[in-house]
Amino acid sequence: MGALGSRMLSGWRRRPSGQPSASGEEDVVEAAMAVVDEVEEQSEEPGPSTSQLGLKRKSGTGGHHGKESSRKCAKDSSGSVYEALFLRGEDSDVQICALGGTWNLHRVYLCQSGYFASMFSGAWREATMNTIELQMPDENIDREALHKALGSLYQDSVFIPPSQVLSILAAASMLQLDKLIQQCGEVMKETVSAHTVCSYYLSSESYGLPNIKTMCFQWLLDNLMTQASEQLLREVTLDLMKELIASSELFVMEVEMDVYTKLKQWMFLQLQPTWRGPYRALLPDTDLWFDRSKRESEGTPFLETQQGRAFVPVFQQLRLAYIVCDLSAARSIRRDAVIPAEWLIRVYREQWRSVHQVELIRDFAPINVNVSALHGNSMRCGAQLHRDQMCSWRWAGFNFGLDLVVSYANQRITFWCSMLNSYGGLMVSVRRPRKIAFRLRFASLDRAGNAVFRNDTEYQILALKRDEEVVVVNLEFQDMVFPIYMACNFLYLCRERHGPQ
Repeated sequence: MGALGSRMLSGWRRRPSGQPSASGEEDVVEAAMAVVDEVEEQSEEPGPSTSQLGLKRKSGTGGHHGKESSRKCAKDSSGSVYEALFLRGEDSDVQICALGGTWNLHRVYLCQSGYFASMFSGAWREATMNTIELQMPDENIDREALHKALGSLYQDSVFIPPSQVLSILAAASMLQLDKLIQQCGEVMKETVSAHTVCSYYLSSESYGLPNIKTMCFQWLLDNLMTQASEQLLREVTLDLMKELIASSELFVMEVEMDVYTKLKQWMFLQLQPTWRGPYRALLPDTDLWFDRSKRESEGTPFLETQQGRAFVPVFQQLRLAYIVCDLSAARSIRRDAVIPAEWLIRVYREQWRSVHQVELIRDFAPINVNVSALHGNSMRCGAQLHRDQMCSWRWAGFNFGLDLVVSYANQRITFWCSMLNSYGGLMVSVRRPRKIAFRLRFASLDRAGNAVFRNDTEYQILALKRDEEVVVVNLEFQDMVFPIYMACNFLYLCRERHGPQ
């Protein structure tokens, strides 16, 4: 490569320093092409052809096409151009300084970047400067990431270590390198996990990668309630947690009370970032901390204290109606004194109104159901199928007398309106058919939390008679992978006297 470097340097040193040539871009490209040609001519063993190196020549030097061809940047996969022009800076016509580093580069290569193309083609003073000091507007950009981003202008492909993908993405976004941004997105897709999902989500939002943002959000919906990860809870921001808890797509394992418990642990970690310990100790330590806070505030609900007010928008997304319907859960909520009593009073009042509505309204005409109402008001519950064997669940609570048993057997999901268990004296479940809207979702997750199997149903409306058993999902011909998570959304449908609920 030493002889090649001399060839390239000789084409530029005849020009006095500080006087850029009008045909400088063509000289760099022709010099680079001459370098690659000489490598091919002097090599005794068969090597890559000019076309393989990404260099295309056209016969003739005149005309519009000849000029465009001369302006193409010489890149190659073997690394000779990268080493000569980028690493050694041979025949450089501009020096870039940033983050304590210096790069001797070439305008014709830099102009592949929208950032530098605007800088050199406009009326900016940098257009005629030989040394340019770059200011980094993004603190995520470090020297190594900038080196990778600038080097990508001289290469066909760039290796992006997952540990550096976010800093390289930041540098690529600043320099407007669409190809490198896309490559960063591919690395992020392949490496999303509990350790990276939150940083990937925030970065994709900042740097305009909507597909990555959607993928990370879905990962969190699948894993927030299914993974026992202290680190994951630490990294979920307040705004992101609000969106997750509000979503009907959240994979809730067991019942809504478990969502409340998870939120309490998350809030504790946000307030006590120095806490360390095994995950099994997180809930006991959380309860102890909130008990102490209750004593210190003389019983004031935590969300009404100065520390707790910031978390109000998140806890407002809880579906409290499906917590207070269970007596033990209602007692725990009251004992914790996290949620203000006024919130619970409103829920109890609405529940009492609904009980009377269920008891008194006999009209079973068709009900118009708004899908957005289903998403925002449905009960969220779920379970895990560890293996392909028969099992059943009953999500207990005062659900207006509806005792619904969900069973799995022979790759089928069955609903059974059970009369074996009645709540109180109303006995509404034995009087007439009950209408429910429901949706089931299934997912198998690998060790990194990525879905390897997914199957979702649409919302359906079902009228269940007493002791009636109905097959609602058949998974017989699906490539199921165990263990598998099943998430359910239920909404009891009751007609009001003056319109649908």
